Amino acid sequence: QVQLVESGGGLVQPGGSLRLSCAASGTIFRINTMGWYRQAPGKQRELVAAITRGGSTNYADSVKGRFTISRDVAKNTVYLQMNSLSPEDTAVYYCNADIRTDWHEGRVYWGQGTQVTVSS
Repeated sequence: QVQLVESGGGLVQPGGSLRLSCAASGTIFRINTMGWYRQAPGKQRELVAAITRGGSTNYADSVKGRFTISRDVAKNTVYLQMNSLSPEDTAVYYCNADIRTDWHEGRVYWGQGTQVTVSS
């Protein structure tokens, strides 16, 4: 059984920073791409950033230059450093990972979500 557990969300003022973490645990053979998505009230879930096992990254245009995704392969953990936050970044942030549980089995897993609120 595989779990993704996020942490680091909260309330921050505009212009502030937060760092999200997501740790995978359980029967893990290999983790491929990991990423962060977000969903604001009344909107569809959208990709924020993703990182491959080799370290290649991809960002939504709205967060380029402000957010940085990174990962610790040995710790099965992905991070999202968010700087210069604005109210438009307010959303529930979800961790996502493509996890192989053995040579032949695997799927995409999701975390439970962590709330990020940017407000003065």
